[in-house]
Amino acid sequence: MAERRLGTCVKSSKNLNPGSTKDESISSAIAASAQGGAPPYGFVKNATHAPRVSYHDYIIVGGGTAGCPLAATLSERFDVLLLERGGSPYGNPNISNLASQTNNLAYITPTSPAQSFVSEDGVIMRRARCLGGGTCINAGFYSRASRQEVMDMGLNPKLVDQSFRWVEREVVFRPHLTGWTSALRAGLLEAGVTPDNGFTYDHLEGTKVGGTIFDPAGHRHTAADLLKYADPARITVLVRATAQRILFRNVTAGGHRKKQPQAYGVVYKDLDGNIHEARLKQGSISAGEIIVSAGALGSPQLLMLSGVGPADHLRSLGVEVVLDQPMVGQGIADNPMNVLVVPSPEPLSPTSLQVVGIRPGYYIESLTGFSFGVGNSSSHTGVIVEKLAKPLSRGYLRLKNVDPEDNPSVTYNYFTEPEDVRTCVEAMQTIMRTVDTEAFSEFRYPNQTVEYLQNLTASLVVNNRARSPQDGTSLEQYCKDLVNTIYHFHGGCEVGKVVDHDYRVIGVDGLRVIDGSTFSFSPGTNPQATLMMLGRYMGLLIRKGGK
Repeated sequence: MAERRLGTCVKSSKNLNPGSTKDESISSAIAASAQGGAPPYGFVKNATHAPRVSYHDYIIVGGGTAGCPLAATLSERFDVLLLERGGSPYGNPNISNLASQTNNLAYITPTSPAQSFVSEDGVIMRRARCLGGGTCINAGFYSRASRQEVMDMGLNPKLVDQSFRWVEREVVFRPHLTGWTSALRAGLLEAGVTPDNGFTYDHLEGTKVGGTIFDPAGHRHTAADLLKYADPARITVLVRATAQRILFRNVTAGGHRKKQPQAYGVVYKDLDGNIHEARLKQGSISAGEIIVSAGALGSPQLLMLSGVGPADHLRSLGVEVVLDQPMVGQGIADNPMNVLVVPSPEPLSPTSLQVVGIRPGYYIESLTGFSFGVGNSSSHTGVIVEKLAKPLSRGYLRLKNVDPEDNPSVTYNYFTEPEDVRTCVEAMQTIMRTVDTEAFSEFRYPNQTVEYLQNLTASLVVNNRARSPQDGTSLEQYCKDLVNTIYHFHGGCEVGKVVDHDYRVIGVDGLRVIDGSTFSFSPGTNPQATLMMLGRYMGLLIRKGGK
């Protein structure tokens, strides 16, 4: 029984932040704002109040999961402007409260924290539109990238660890397991997803309890909370500021006197439709840079709108080509997710992601009180999901038009690679074994067979349209027909293809991309930990002049 109550509703002692009186007062303000109080930062302003032209050492486009820690870190030395197209997360109960987490994705308005789009594969999706990015609308799970993934990314493990810990002191908590997640944990172990790794942030094969960005009171903490570390005298954050394009000029580069484009500013629009410009300072203490952190959709989209991308595609839309870079938008991927809906005889309280089963090729997680677009959430319904860890199937992103507020066209090409289908089938079989275990018996009906569960899920209305497998006995077809998303998009500006290993855009001066669009895979079971870490990590290197 003690195992089923793992978690103490407090941060583990190694993650407590001793802080200072100032830190405690700011943290208190953040906590108060999460319950409906005023935003805690005086440097966060609506873009309608911005000057027509302003000058800064660094201009960051995108106040999301990576952009917020990056801006906070750079502001410790430089004058930083952070542009965010969405609003503030503070005072919005649909963001801050665990019990309302499904509302983030259900209620879509022109100014909501989530923006809806439909991939060319026919899957309805959401992308974040809020200061704090995806941390404002996700299911809260916090799990680091594995050591091997850190090495594959070419990062310094010591600085990575320091950066993870910096994030964890402020926004990560140890969850209190509900009966459902305790049963899932025991069921995974009984089904052979071993060893039992207990509570850990590390990415380890087996079953574990991970961290969460929901605190003991059920209030969400986001990447925006990391702005508490910013120097208020050196940072300006503008919300409702939609970047239109990056400004370039040609400069002489290298001994061959070759003309090369150099980024020097950003044009952005406020909510009233007024146009503003932010430019890099001339002769500042730094070289000055534009850093794009607008996400796997927003970053390649903004590069293309600014003239950096496949030349023929840009010309077809009347965009002046600054740099012919055919790899912008290529290789974009989404980790396909499939679900098993489990009607429960016991009422279930809403839970964030807390437990994960990690196997080579896939992860198994669960939620209650959250529909993932599969039917309606219910107090007597839970969902167990499988997510492919590193799908081989990849797609591409293109502009639909030249409106920065519109969504680009995205094709993920789910399950075009046969190996992805085989991995999905194996994962679904593991879920079925888990549901059939004695450990999970309290949360399923006595005569609830695996076949019944599969047919029930297949008959649901998925993504606002009726979809059911062509062959009810084929798990292969089940995976393809009922593919869904867990919103872990990545790629489109990959390292080695669009940016170098210092995240500088290849062929352009003064421009970097630092976000999930640079990833060739989605690290860890949920990428938010790695993205927040990367913002801090790159901020430290840039601040020290090391990159």
